Amino acid sequence: MSFQDPIADCLTRIRNGLMRGKVDVMAPYSKLKHELVNVLVAEGYIKSCEKAIDDGKPSIKIVLKYHNSAPAIKTLKRISKPSLRRYSASSDLKSVKNGLGAFIISTNQGLMTDKEAKAKNVGGEILCEVF
Repeated sequence: MSFQDPIADCLTRIRNGLMRGKVDVMAPYSKLKHELVNVLVAEGYIKSCEKAIDDGKPSIKIVLKYHNSAPAIKTLKRISKPSLRRYSASSDLKSVKNGLGAFIISTNQGLMTDKEAKAKNVGGEILCEVF
């Protein structure tokens, strides 16, 4: 099976797991997806993630986070798509929900949130929005 957008697939697995109240979800492994989930862990939206083997294939085990049985993530939205890439300079980055959310940006220094990108004065591709 071929995925056209593996990042969107990973985000959808997280969203679906949160809607169903799952403890954890599995996604096919790639360095970019693992780093993306690590940023979500660092920001406190997800409990943890680790590389695992599922049916002989490398996967990412993502442990989801809840507050009072409500998901920690309210919105997880893909911004830049394969059909339409979205790039932004550090000076053009707006805050998400007045600073309550975050954009995850792919820069030449790795994946980071919009706040980190502004602090380091780097721009890049806006992968997704988390709130």
